[in-house]
Amino acid sequence: MSLILTLLFLNFYTAEEWGSTGHRVVAEVANKYLTDNSNERIIKILDGETLVNASTYADDIKSDSRYSEYYDWHFINMELDEVYENTAPSEKGDIYIAINKCLDVLESDLVSDSDKSFYLKLLVHFVGDLHQPLHLGRYEDRGANRIFVKWFGRNSNLHRVWDSEMINGHNMSYSELALNLPNTDFLVFTKESKNFERSDILDWINEVHKYTNQIYEGVSNDDKLGYKYQYENFDTTKELLLIAGIRLAKILNYLFD
Repeated sequence: MSLILTLLFLNFYTAEEWGSTGHRVVAEVANKYLTDNSNERIIKILDGETLVNASTYADDIKSDSRYSEYYDWHFINMELDEVYENTAPSEKGDIYIAINKCLDVLESDLVSDSDKSFYLKLLVHFVGDLHQPLHLGRYEDRGANRIFVKWFGRNSNLHRVWDSEMINGHNMSYSELALNLPNTDFLVFTKESKNFERSDILDWINEVHKYTNQIYEGVSNDDKLGYKYQYENFDTTKELLLIAGIRLAKILNYLFD
């Protein structure tokens, strides 16, 4: 019986982009930097649902086959020496294509409220995904899902470590973690909503991909990771969550202020 339960657990426990806690942190940070106008319009579009709750929607619908066309929107496959502009566009879409599609819908005056709500939820999630470096990983190992490691003695993979295990190991709720991110004052920067341009998304992808390279360089198959890896890398995780939240707010202020 114990073996059966173990196998069921291993099958159930799959990696999620930043995990639910990470996505909620990104949304909670974004909330802090929204203008009043943006916040009011977002509440109306989401029919009272919070950004925090909406942030995991794109993962929640993965189990529903009606939404299978959005699966590839969560990531980009890039070689370590590539920049996004030189990659072959994916026919199924990727994070860059996804975010631009969300922007197209949310800027249109011809789209229903329900469609705007749907694509707003996706946008919140995909901006978070863009800042998880292994969502810009190599095709051959599925963004490090096939780089198998031990995490505190348990079987895991490098993608999962960055998605959720370092965050969960820190043992803070999303609200506690959002309050304990680096003290950097981006308030003025973020409120300048007109500063956002779509070309910024390309810059962000190529910037985050530098972190991707560093992560790949530091770990190999069968490595044993634990306290030292958490200590050396968790500040990077927090920095990326903060940046993701600020940039999400920047986009939302551009759309709704």
